[in-house]
Amino acid sequence: MTIRELNTSKNTTASLNTAETKTLSEQVFNELKDAIIAGDLEQGSKVTEDRLAKQYGISRGPLREAIRRLESIRLLVRVPHAGMRVVILTSEIMEEIYTVREALEGMSARLAAQRMSDEDIASLSELLDKHQNSIDKSQGKHYFQREGDLDFHFRIAKASHNKWLIDLLSSELYQLLRMCRQRSGQTPARPLQALQEHRRIVEAIQMRDPELAELLMRRHISGAWKIVKALLDKEEVDKQKSLEEQT
Repeated sequence: MTIRELNTSKNTTASLNTAETKTLSEQVFNELKDAIIAGDLEQGSKVTEDRLAKQYGISRGPLREAIRRLESIRLLVRVPHAGMRVVILTSEIMEEIYTVREALEGMSARLAAQRMSDEDIASLSELLDKHQNSIDKSQGKHYFQREGDLDFHFRIAKASHNKWLIDLLSSELYQLLRMCRQRSGQTPARPLQALQEHRRIVEAIQMRDPELAELLMRRHISGAWKIVKALLDKEEVDKQKSLEEQT
């Protein structure tokens, strides 16, 4: 084998190893991300490289890349003297997220009513039909939307055709929003109610009524926050009662 052939072979092997590392890292990133958003990895729980490396059967390199990416979208936070932990969405943090979300997504709905094509509106209605089937299969208990184009709110953001809105709603804020929505989406009666509200928003967009579309989206999000806030308040009361019983 010539030196050129040897170098080519080495480069090919290196490229394959790099591609394999990226594939493993992407797989672990997606699995951990889904586990955090679904609550399978509890908020505040410690994330250690040793445990994850054994769990997923991968080396430290691709694992560290996955962890770095999760930290960049704020699903993991580095706590001084405590290591890497799953983010804790406190009541204060969630209120701030919902406040920003209401404003941004309200504007997205307004712009979508002005700019969304008839074809895209029809496609959005079809998406909600699929969501209906998913809710029915869970007997009305869950409304979990996969990310990207299978996500109603993401589709509305894209339909705004406003780069800044899309960037704000689809970057690091997006996964935190999904965590918040997962919380409210498991509340009894909320899945069907949320779906009905989604359909009304689509109807307003279809009527080309930007003011109504924005109003309905804002009401939808503020209503979800009220549900989450009530849940958080109840958990705090229950926690205090438990502490009092132990003393």
